[in-house]
Amino acid sequence: MKKKKWFVIGGVVIVLATLGFFTGKDTKNNNSIFVAVKKGNFEVKVTTTGELEAKSSEEIYGPSALRTIGVWQVKISDIIPDGTVVDSGQYVAALDRTEISNKIKDIQTDLDKLESQLTRTKLDTSLDLRSARDELINLKFAVEERQIVLDQSKYEPPASIRQAEIDLQRAQRNYDQAVSNYRLKHSKNNALMNEVTASYDQSKRRYDMMVSALNEFTIKAPKSGMVIYKRDWDGRKQGIGATISAWNNVVATLPNLSKMITKTYINEIDISKVKVGQKVEIGVDAFPEKKFTGKVTEVANIGEQMRGTNAKVFEVKILVNEYDSILRPAMTTKNMIVTSVIPNVMYVPIESIQRTDSVSFVYKKDGLSIIKQQVRVGATNENEIIITKGLTEGDNVYLLPPENADKLKLVKLK
Repeated sequence: MKKKKWFVIGGVVIVLATLGFFTGKDTKNNNSIFVAVKKGNFEVKVTTTGELEAKSSEEIYGPSALRTIGVWQVKISDIIPDGTVVDSGQYVAALDRTEISNKIKDIQTDLDKLESQLTRTKLDTSLDLRSARDELINLKFAVEERQIVLDQSKYEPPASIRQAEIDLQRAQRNYDQAVSNYRLKHSKNNALMNEVTASYDQSKRRYDMMVSALNEFTIKAPKSGMVIYKRDWDGRKQGIGATISAWNNVVATLPNLSKMITKTYINEIDISKVKVGQKVEIGVDAFPEKKFTGKVTEVANIGEQMRGTNAKVFEVKILVNEYDSILRPAMTTKNMIVTSVIPNVMYVPIESIQRTDSVSFVYKKDGLSIIKQQVRVGATNENEIIITKGLTEGDNVYLLPPENADKLKLVKLK
């Protein structure tokens, strides 16, 4: 048992010694990592985060007659999930019908009143004109009677003949006045009928328009595609409960996924470097193994305030060159815009550059020695910096200050 115990203790000691050796080695070498100075084309990049969207899309509209029917705003009461693929004519969304339903009820009540008024006016005018026509007939008979009396009075005294003539003239005048009054009454009744009919027809057209608009409160896809929610001015998606207006009645969109862009925002410090036509390296956060290329197509001339900060940013649109079925609107992208390419220069990792006051320097490996070498630097990108003086291609520089670095004397540039 004792022998076995000592065997176990010895094994533990060996393991601990081995761990100590490698740990000590790592600690010792932690400040001894160096890289070679490279020479070649140096790409200056602006890196930013963006969001994918379709270059073009077809909008799915709500009712087209909202302004005509006096409905200025309407809420989305139901909508299919964002990103759902639909066929042409398939259900997409439903709008709140409360306001338009109340308007239809009101118009229906007015329409019923106008219909009753129209019927009553037709009856009244018919009776009125029938009475006038009966009066005309009676007056015409009176004229004929007076004519008979006059014809029979030719053998009577002149006074009787004159009286018969006067009676005939009076009867004829009464008949002529009645004819004129009938024509005026007929015109008046026609005008009244036209007025009531016009009011009824106007109300009926408005009712039919309301009913037609109500049918459009069920939104269907104009063609096949993927439904993407519309966004508000502040970027929020317009889902259930969102409001569309009579001036902007877009409910959702059907993007064309064959051509995608990534929309990003560049801070005011870097925007002067970004130009239309510059190449872009694009990564998608959801698929880090995928890499795409693109080019800058639009750069905003006017900046805007970034929400929640005092920073000013400029909108930039980047066209994605490749098509891939995995790309979907609203995916987050990492965009590296190549703003310039400087040919045939030397460069090192940014981490290797040390600074004291206004002096830049590196720790350079020289055989078994270490030199604290002053350097002159140029443009930088995300990871590297150009060396314009102080190093040559192939020199090895330390990424971190080596041991006893504070004891080294600075070798200044000549």
